[in-house]
Amino acid sequence: MSFHKPPSKWNANKVDWSDPDLKALLDRSESWTLDNRGSFSAQQVEIHIGWGAGGGRPALLVWERGQALVLETQFPIAKDEKVRIDRMTPTGLRSIWGVVADGRKGTRVEDQENGIYVHWVHAQ
Repeated sequence: MSFHKPPSKWNANKVDWSDPDLKALLDRSESWTLDNRGSFSAQQVEIHIGWGAGGGRPALLVWERGQALVLETQFPIAKDEKVRIDRMTPTGLRSIWGVVADGRKGTRVEDQENGIYVHWVHAQ
């Protein structure tokens, strides 16, 4: 049995990039950003930066799915930094180890007013 799919005789993905309506739509959406915060019940956590035994700092876990987490802090964390995130669960303290995949200053008005940084962490 062959799994090779022959090319379509139809060119279904032809786009006229010079179309003024398409250009207007793209111009309006240029400044959009994706932000999943708000769809998750935020939780206070403590973040430890590096594998050392240094003290933790407060952070807010604002989104989690699978091995991906989003944290808000009031300080920057470098990309590729190793972190430990401690949080309380009904059964006690749970620690998650991970690496900061990306981070930036928050773009929401309240982020900017409160000096918030947003960090994406991949759990290990």
